[in-house]
Amino acid sequence: MQIIYFFSNLAMPLVILIIVLYAFIQKIKIFDTFLFGAKEGVDIVIAIFPTLIGLFLAVSALRSSGILDFAINIVSPILSKFHFPTDIMPLALIRPISGSSAIAVATDIMKTFGVDSQIGMMAAVIMGSTETTLYTIAVYTSSIGIKNTRFVLWAALLADFVGILTSIIVCNLLNF
Repeated sequence: MQIIYFFSNLAMPLVILIIVLYAFIQKIKIFDTFLFGAKEGVDIVIAIFPTLIGLFLAVSALRSSGILDFAINIVSPILSKFHFPTDIMPLALIRPISGSSAIAVATDIMKTFGVDSQIGMMAAVIMGSTETTLYTIAVYTSSIGIKNTRFVLWAALLADFVGILTSIIVCNLLNF
């Protein structure tokens, strides 16, 4: 175990050393390259800032409006027939929209049911097997100026649905 700690502590300094040595061998001006990259990063942040503000506003409105509870009440009779726990529904609905909200919901699920419970395991597997789809698509497409994301959105949401469904099936089969 000590060797793992040794290499993990050595990883970042070693990467920095390799970059500096490569730049020295190639005669690249490291500081100028760093400044150019930092300037480009700031430009990207400024370009995607309105998109981020819109997403944060939409997620806040969604969470505080009660729409999630309404949607869960509508679909819970159908989901119970398929042994889909309704306690996972808030996480399944919010995960494609916001990562930080999904973390809050998953933490709440684990506080309520415990990390070793079946619901807690399902929440953990869902968090690991899905993506914050709307956030990712909005940030990446707005940073390069793509306006039509129709097919990307449907494919990504389908992948999230498959990830959530597979997580629940696998957790039920393994009886975590």
